[in-house]
Amino acid sequence: KPELKHRGITCFIVDRDMPGVSIGPPEDKLGIRASSTCPVILDGVRVPKTAIMGEQGKGYKYAMEILNEGRIGIAAQMLGLAEGAVETTLPYLMERKAFGQRLWDFQALQHQVAEVTTRIEAARLMIYNAVRLKQNGQSFIKEAAMAKYFATDVAAQASSRSVEWLGGVGYTKAFPAEKFYRDCKIGAIYEGTNNIQLNTIAKFVE
Repeated sequence: KPELKHRGITCFIVDRDMPGVSIGPPEDKLGIRASSTCPVILDGVRVPKTAIMGEQGKGYKYAMEILNEGRIGIAAQMLGLAEGAVETTLPYLMERKAFGQRLWDFQALQHQVAEVTTRIEAARLMIYNAVRLKQNGQSFIKEAAMAKYFATDVAAQASSRSVEWLGGVGYTKAFPAEKFYRDCKIGAIYEGTNNIQLNTIAKFVE
């Protein structure tokens, strides 16, 4: 019933062996290539009432509950990515020399690393706070949105900076920085784009 809009959505469990169900080829993605992303094709599939998951008409509610929880997971994923980008780049900065000194000895570079590591720690604390609220049965929707929004931004900054800190080799596959750079972009897209997170946060601020 289209007139019911989101209140007319119902969840079904569909077995992949049912007639009309098929899995398309993997997408050729920019990043997170180790994770297969394939289209699920439903062609004339008929499902019985016994396949309804939960209550009829509650599908949208279930989906949003999963998304709200999932945003904490995506924030944690982006935190790990940001940490990985910095940790795998720092040894090069300590060893590589230019103009008679280590790259690390340039104060401008130290300031950039200090800023990124500070933002990484801030993202960690925001994620821990969202987890704490969730585990204690308290409202966590705003905090989850904030954590995801901030952590994905930190991941983008950390991975981009890492490529720059490495210089020319950062643009090659000799170092993992380019992979972190590609992988981070999905964080601002799935489980609700960053603009959606801002919408959610604003609703709680009002």
